[in-house]
Amino acid sequence: MVTQAVKELWTLFPAEQYRTLRERQPVYFDPRMRMWLVSRYDEVWQVFSDHATFSSGAPAGSSKPAQPSILGMDPPRQRQLRNIVAQAFTPRVIERLAPRINEIVNTLLDQVSKRGHIDIIHDLAYPLPVTVIATLLGVPTQDRELFKRWSDNLVTGYIRSFTPEIMQKRHENLRALDTYFTQAIEEHRQRPQDDLIGALLQAEVDGQHLSQQELLDFCRLLLIAGHETTTNLIGNAVLCFSAHPQAMQDLRADPSLTPGAIEEVLRFLPSVQGGNRITKQETTLGGQHLAQGEVVLALAISAHYDAAQFPDPERFDIRREPNRHLAFGYGIHFCLGAALARLEARLALQALLQRFPNLRREPGSPLEPITSPFVIGVKHLPMIFDL
Repeated sequence: MVTQAVKELWTLFPAEQYRTLRERQPVYFDPRMRMWLVSRYDEVWQVFSDHATFSSGAPAGSSKPAQPSILGMDPPRQRQLRNIVAQAFTPRVIERLAPRINEIVNTLLDQVSKRGHIDIIHDLAYPLPVTVIATLLGVPTQDRELFKRWSDNLVTGYIRSFTPEIMQKRHENLRALDTYFTQAIEEHRQRPQDDLIGALLQAEVDGQHLSQQELLDFCRLLLIAGHETTTNLIGNAVLCFSAHPQAMQDLRADPSLTPGAIEEVLRFLPSVQGGNRITKQETTLGGQHLAQGEVVLALAISAHYDAAQFPDPERFDIRREPNRHLAFGYGIHFCLGAALARLEARLALQALLQRFPNLRREPGSPLEPITSPFVIGVKHLPMIFDL
């Protein structure tokens, strides 16, 4: 039985619309958006895995930069640049971060432990990952409020509702972010440091160092992607657990269930709805003919509710196995920071549930969704607990 609390979670993304698409037109051309919406698991997986047909590059006539970030590239350049950053996200490097992450988590929880209430987003889910990624990059963690302001402005909002004033503000934030990292990169040139920016400055591709624009793109991507999705993963996990009290009780009794619970959160309420691709050639997808140069939106969140892949998909099951969700993408663009996000979420959630008994939603607090066509999450999540 689907409870009212679960139905509330499904208001954070167009769940009913996606169900209709899966059942009636799993590969559907939306004339208003001028793109193909792909909503069924097999087709979404195909889009993510077949980079030879479904490109991450810009469509013809696009205003995207001539030298896009790594997310907008195809091999071989994409693979070369990805290999540079991948060195900072190996399992060994990530696991070495565990003590520092635990320290940050407990410091944040200490600050609210005697209040009897916590805003999961403001007090934990945002400051934890942004502190970790700032430390990895080698920029001051005390600048995290600046990062939040810039990031929130750049990832939220719907393009069709952008006014000239909103676009101007976005450009100003982008310039401010680039100015910040230009200064940080120059400081690293003057005083080399053992961090991500230092590694990027030393890196070479085909015997050449990265250009200034590539350095800025990496820093911007790592900062925003390195905390935005993890913030929402932690927040969405607490939302899912509070909507399923038995799951929260089971996790308190057996913390070893936490990794599996996180995978189910990534399926049930992921941080990102999906990803865009461009067809590099004519192709057939889900029985539909797509011409070269078509824009395709692969809706991973919809694929996660495809009963052909996930039995009883509307049931939140922290013991679900197998759980081949696509929350971190698939193929050459699989999220580099997936292991770090999982580690941060596991340590944060285990500490939160163990330290704060009877954690529950603050009565009367409505969910305020993030306004974004891509990101799934809430702006605030007030919770109360027993002292």
